Amino acid sequence: MSLDHLALRERRANGLPVEPTGPRQHWARRTLASPWTWVTLGATLIYAACLLWMYQTSIQETPVEGGVIPGLNASAIRRSAQLALPTLAAWIGVFLLVDRFRPMRPVLWWLALGWGACVSTASSMVINTWAGQEMAIVGNGDPATGARAAVFVAPFVEEATKATILFLIAMALRNRLVTRLQAVALAGLSGAGFAFTENILYYSRVIVYSSTTIETGDPEAALAEIVMLRGLKTAFGHPLFTVLAGIGLIIALRSASKVVRILAPLAGFLLAAGAHMVFNFMASTGMDPNVMAVVGWIGMVSLLIHLVRQALAEGRRHRARLTDYVAMGWLPEEALVAFSRQRTRWHSLFNAVSHGWRPLLATFRLQRTMADLVHLRDSQLRGLVDAAGHGRERELLDRARELWPIAVTDPKVQRFHLPKLPNPVQWWRRRRASRLAAPSGQGPIGSPQYSPVDPRWAPPKG
Repeated sequence: MSLDHLALRERRANGLPVEPTGPRQHWARRTLASPWTWVTLGATLIYAACLLWMYQTSIQETPVEGGVIPGLNASAIRRSAQLALPTLAAWIGVFLLVDRFRPMRPVLWWLALGWGACVSTASSMVINTWAGQEMAIVGNGDPATGARAAVFVAPFVEEATKATILFLIAMALRNRLVTRLQAVALAGLSGAGFAFTENILYYSRVIVYSSTTIETGDPEAALAEIVMLRGLKTAFGHPLFTVLAGIGLIIALRSASKVVRILAPLAGFLLAAGAHMVFNFMASTGMDPNVMAVVGWIGMVSLLIHLVRQALAEGRRHRARLTDYVAMGWLPEEALVAFSRQRTRWHSLFNAVSHGWRPLLATFRLQRTMADLVHLRDSQLRGLVDAAGHGRERELLDRARELWPIAVTDPKVQRFHLPKLPNPVQWWRRRRASRLAAPSGQGPIGSPQYSPVDPRWAPPKG
């Protein structure tokens, strides 16, 4: 369906996507023409440049009064990355599991994770060091390591740099960022990426310092202690703080009130920076790490309970909005169960794997289409989308009707197709029966086809 210029302007003003028209192009041409390809490539190059700059900066020696502080080395960084990787992998699994019902594009996951690990850490290093120097703080050759900088500067700088990617994604794709689960997933990935790079730097410093300073005692024991502290006990830090800013942002995006749209992101950022400030203050004053771990993980459990409630509320929202279309006769009643229960959606995808590539792709696209339809209807009821949403609504309904006959929507009826394993006994019996039924090449004795010499006999070849 082609749109005129006014309809296109209304779509873009409401943040609604415009489907491409015309014949479907080859996948290679679509990939090259897609802006996501170039966004991913450009962001990856920026991330690589930031990592290279941080590496070049960290391996340099820092002159201090009475000597120099040795820089890091490649061996220490490589080992630190191996030690920090399990924590990052665990957080990635958690936040990808949180992103449900309408998962974000893997490109957005990569943008959030890479931004936190590369751009946010590099910019925070520059800003924290500059702010520490302006405050005339001295701490072991690195002005940013002073207690006042850690408490009053670092929380605001780091939370601002980590949350920047969330605001950029929201400005570009506000029609896609529609649930708290999505905001938590992206914010958590950004925070986990930041913690990963920061852990590498901390572990590397311990490795280099303990190997050059005899007073530290056992280097392996010192390294194991900080890995246990940062990789497990206080691993909640950066992901939890960034999630608070993400929740404030999504509240603003889903509200029609201008006051809420202004105050909610600010409140979320201040809450994240305040929690970060309290954490750094407790660490700077030498509080028992076990106490910090207990307090922090209680906050994570509270967040987990909130996310579970949000997942249940999201299922109820899907059922309520789909009920509107069922009542109007635009969708069958089976859509209520097929797309409002997450376990049914996963079961359908699991069964679709055994039906072939085409049903699997249709099932995945149908579930995303129905989720888009639900959130579009929810935005219309909230007053976030005006009459321009009706055209988009018709597009989604037409697409759903096209995909429905191909996709797996009822996993109890469209069951998983078990692979048929070969039966050697039946194969041998069929082969033996075929041999017995094969014609011998000559008729019975006395018949015109009879020959005393088997016509299949012949001299040996060669």
